[in-house]
Amino acid sequence: MSKVIVIGAGIVGVSTAAWLLKDGHEVVLVDKQAPGEGTSFGNAGVLASASVVPVTVPGLAKKAPRLLFDPKEPLFLKWSYLPKIAPWLVKFLRNANPADTKRIAAALAEITRDSLAEHQSVAEGTPAARFIEPADYVFAYRDRAMFEGDAFGWEIRKSHGYDWEILEGDEVQAYDPLLSPSIRHLVRVPGHGYIKDPGAYVKALADHVVASGGTLLRGDVEDIVHVGGKVTGVRVDGETVACDVAILATGAWSAPIARRLGLTVPLESERGYHLEFYGVNAMPRSPTSVVAGKFVATPMEGRLRLAGIVEFGGLDAPPSRAPFELLEEKIRAAMPGLTWTERREWMGHRPSLTDSLPMIGEVPGIAGAFLGFGHQHVGLTCGPRTGRLLAQLVSGRKPNVDMSSFAPSRFTPGAQASG
Repeated sequence: MSKVIVIGAGIVGVSTAAWLLKDGHEVVLVDKQAPGEGTSFGNAGVLASASVVPVTVPGLAKKAPRLLFDPKEPLFLKWSYLPKIAPWLVKFLRNANPADTKRIAAALAEITRDSLAEHQSVAEGTPAARFIEPADYVFAYRDRAMFEGDAFGWEIRKSHGYDWEILEGDEVQAYDPLLSPSIRHLVRVPGHGYIKDPGAYVKALADHVVASGGTLLRGDVEDIVHVGGKVTGVRVDGETVACDVAILATGAWSAPIARRLGLTVPLESERGYHLEFYGVNAMPRSPTSVVAGKFVATPMEGRLRLAGIVEFGGLDAPPSRAPFELLEEKIRAAMPGLTWTERREWMGHRPSLTDSLPMIGEVPGIAGAFLGFGHQHVGLTCGPRTGRLLAQLVSGRKPNVDMSSFAPSRFTPGAQASG
């Protein structure tokens, strides 16, 4: 068995560490923050198996200017960042066509399906299991016409075996009285789930990794050291920690080290915002995607979380005020009877590649160097599945998934994907 250093203690890294330990490897989990304090802390919490349709649906390129200039739309841009992100946006929008949307969805379906079961499996017998809640996932539309405007995406879901139930008119409020009477069309997708406290959940999984023999190391990872085409260690705070295998799973912060491994990595942050309301008078029955507002309302332990909004502005700029205010405005419209006593805010970074697919696999030409990042809007959903795939690859087992769509080399001219 190998000594493996997993870089990144979010849901992908912690899940990978857990699966590696089950395979008998020696595991060191490294992060400059405590487990679950980055992007994994602030996501919507939904195990969104049906979220296979990428943001880049057909027609997005034409809509983008209006979305950016309308302050009531859930897409924001820090204009000073535009010169830096423009080349990335051009490549990103090239995928906004029917063929590429279907291609991306087919790949995502391989790692999103069975998300609830994957989480239950990785957390089985651990304190983390209590945070997993089976549930419907519902999509709230103003009316049938609005739903039919998304027909392309629902047809894609249908082609991958997803089933749903349509509720209309008064059936919507009978299902969830908290929803506004203006919401007259609800799509109920069964077989999903959510995490009642994502940050605490990842911490509990990390504690289990340590209790099972893994090591947790706090530090800033500077590089993956390789000699003669093979990983020999990871440089942490100026010192090299020896290992046989290194797995890079640091989300939106992964690009610099991946580039040192010789890869072209078109990675950007889709800055995501959440509001949490404490002391609420009611909770939605299920995690609810409010389609018009492009946000999700998820019941959690002691609070209701609203997560969504996309802002392009890089990793370093402070949060903007407008996304928070828009989230509150949208929830007041969608659930007008909701009240609360306390409001908390958060902003984090979704790691997004130009083709909306993560990098999962071994770096070509460097034995023992693996990547697991770039999950965009489905990082929590895919975390345990990604970890299982990486553990299989490290252990020399062939996954039952076509890994070519996730190849780390796919953007690098002349590079050959490793098996």
